[in-house]
Amino acid sequence: MNTSRPTHVEPHFVMAGWDDFTVTRDDLYSFCIRCLEAAGARTEHAKCLTEVLVMADYRGHYSHGLNRIELYLGDLVSGMTSSQDEPEVVRETVATALVDGKNVLGPVVGRFCMDLAIQKAKQSGIGWVTARASNHFGIAGWYGLRAMEQGLIGMAFCNTSPNMVPTRAREKTLGTNAMCVAAPGNHGDSFVLDMATTGVAQGKVEMKHRLGQDLLHGWGVDETGKSSTDTHRVLHQGGLLPLGGTEDTSGYKGFGLAMMVEIFCGILSGSDFGPFIRHWSSHSKQANLGQCFVAIDPSTFAAGFEDRLSQLMDHCRGLNPAEGETEVLVAGDPERKHMNLCDSLGGIPYHRNQMKFADDVAAKYNVEPLRKTKRRNGIQETKSS
Repeated sequence: MNTSRPTHVEPHFVMAGWDDFTVTRDDLYSFCIRCLEAAGARTEHAKCLTEVLVMADYRGHYSHGLNRIELYLGDLVSGMTSSQDEPEVVRETVATALVDGKNVLGPVVGRFCMDLAIQKAKQSGIGWVTARASNHFGIAGWYGLRAMEQGLIGMAFCNTSPNMVPTRAREKTLGTNAMCVAAPGNHGDSFVLDMATTGVAQGKVEMKHRLGQDLLHGWGVDETGKSSTDTHRVLHQGGLLPLGGTEDTSGYKGFGLAMMVEIFCGILSGSDFGPFIRHWSSHSKQANLGQCFVAIDPSTFAAGFEDRLSQLMDHCRGLNPAEGETEVLVAGDPERKHMNLCDSLGGIPYHRNQMKFADDVAAKYNVEPLRKTKRRNGIQETKSS
């Protein structure tokens, strides 16, 4: 049995064009900062958001990295998101807090809340913080990792604009309602579950649309509530299916998980929730999202947490693969593989359509284009347009 962590690099992209360009993390970071400052973000707020965007693409969550920047830019320019305030604690106990996000960028709220939860966990074993008046906060994993890096178990949850069609329904009512659990193992190993409670994140459907590809069955439904692979119908007429797909394949469990996240976020914090949250592409009113951040100190429970977690993960990795498969992965392994790939390439690989999108954003906000390296037939040529 092989119980070592997967460290080798395998091709992550199978679509033609995904290796057309690479972008260093430094260049991506600088580009995002330029765009956000041009849209009116304060430098410190822009840096916080940019860290989340770059980490998303580096970990392979392309739906929430560069792909998502236009959402933040639009909210800043329209005035629907503020960069002139800071989150504020409005109610607090030794282990809990309610935070008013003051409508600033979601990652600014999220960092404030998770850092507060970490502080409380170190003092009393657990910190549970909810926020209202927040905005889209990027990948949930960024917040869980922030706690995990300090030896804690980190959890993050966020409600979102309604784009999930509940089981047996045909109207979008709940969001993708993301959740993360990050826990430390031995020798830098970790369990990092970062997922939507829909079959896929909204951004993955957007990516398929941008690349001119059909969806996989079980991702979304049309306006009648029936399964559809048409990106336009799913994005603009129907919606996403809960995790699990249709009722026959246990989609009601994803529906239940989304409701659980909504309880932790919108209901508990007093923010907007479910169908009362604005549409994801609208800049006509404030988002008022609800979020939840939890930090737990495992040392306040049974000793040897990291040892037992690593034992379990290594056992799962050492299982005999199913026919046609080469290895068994646990949550966090695919992201590690993608980061290894980026490191081997000297940057994050992108599809040509994503680079065109970046150029369009640069032109719209009158900033220096993203510096990128074109890869073709083994020849690399660095360009900024």
